[in-house]
Amino acid sequence: MGKDGIGTYGIGSHYRKRGELLKILTMTNRILNRVGRAIFTGFAVVTLTFGMIRLMPGGPLDYMKGQLLQNNPDMSQEEVNNVVQSYVNVNPEAPIYAQYIEYLTGVATGDLGQSVYYQESVSVIIADALPWTVFVMTMSIGLMFGLAIVVGALMGYAEGSKFDVASSVMGIVLTSIPYYVAAVLLVYVLGFQWGWFPTGGRMASDTTVGLNVPFIAGIFYHAALPIASVVLTGFGGWAIDMRGNSIRVLGEDYLRVARLRGLPPKRIALRYVGRNAILPMYTAVLIGIGFVFGGSVILEEIFSYHGVGYYMFQAISSRDYPLMMGAFLVITLAVVVAVFIADLTYHKVDPRAGGMNRESY
Repeated sequence: MGKDGIGTYGIGSHYRKRGELLKILTMTNRILNRVGRAIFTGFAVVTLTFGMIRLMPGGPLDYMKGQLLQNNPDMSQEEVNNVVQSYVNVNPEAPIYAQYIEYLTGVATGDLGQSVYYQESVSVIIADALPWTVFVMTMSIGLMFGLAIVVGALMGYAEGSKFDVASSVMGIVLTSIPYYVAAVLLVYVLGFQWGWFPTGGRMASDTTVGLNVPFIAGIFYHAALPIASVVLTGFGGWAIDMRGNSIRVLGEDYLRVARLRGLPPKRIALRYVGRNAILPMYTAVLIGIGFVFGGSVILEEIFSYHGVGYYMFQAISSRDYPLMMGAFLVITLAVVVAVFIADLTYHKVDPRAGGMNRESY
């Protein structure tokens, strides 16, 4: 212990606490930056939705007023405006800035107006449809990612073999097929021709809703073809990416050192090769979630699967602008949320990202 009474242990403890505080401040600043960017992006999406719908000539407000006057010629202009306001939650005669504030207030409180076609609150329709879309897309992404990892890793280990060549060709062919083409083929062959799977709906009509085996089995049964359409046409590209990552990792020097140390092949495959090959795919998978949500519009219409995409397609067909805007907003925000999660968590999955090392965490 020195003359000032501070020992070596005390000095080390002081710098250690200072380092931990610096890490916490850095992490907090990083999280706040990510949250701020996500909020700004969401705000920009809401603003863009408002601008596209209301600022274009002959937009939905003018169309709705014209339809009301055509079908109800005795209605006064004030009555027409009140009816339009009840649907879109915005006074069509108010200045554009006032309409914008009303729209932001409605979105913030979950009031997205009323559907013209279904005569029901847009928020209620989307709240009922969203869990079904999330279920199908989550299952699709999970199966697609898992299958791509397994097949891609095997292709990497068997580089140049017949299995590698055949799998690569199959992956390229499947990836080149649009998901909606696969969906049409599956529903026609397995649904209409062979009758193995239902051709529409989210569950059997005679099933009691609840945590029971028939209900849960019916949900998976009705979602099987939509999920298969996404997985079959999507996993090939990711498998090829996984193959390339695996081959790259297998050529690293630390793999040779691990083999020379006599580490078990299973440990090398899982801990060294698998983990480092999967990391570059993490961001692409989370971003892919948002774009799979966008693809749900056509997919759910093909299978008459009543999710957010199905209702958006119906809204476009019937020119139901309040429902169209609500569905578009939810699907677009799904992309923003997916990118936000990827941005916020990637350095946790791979501490080397952003110039940081493992000791920083």
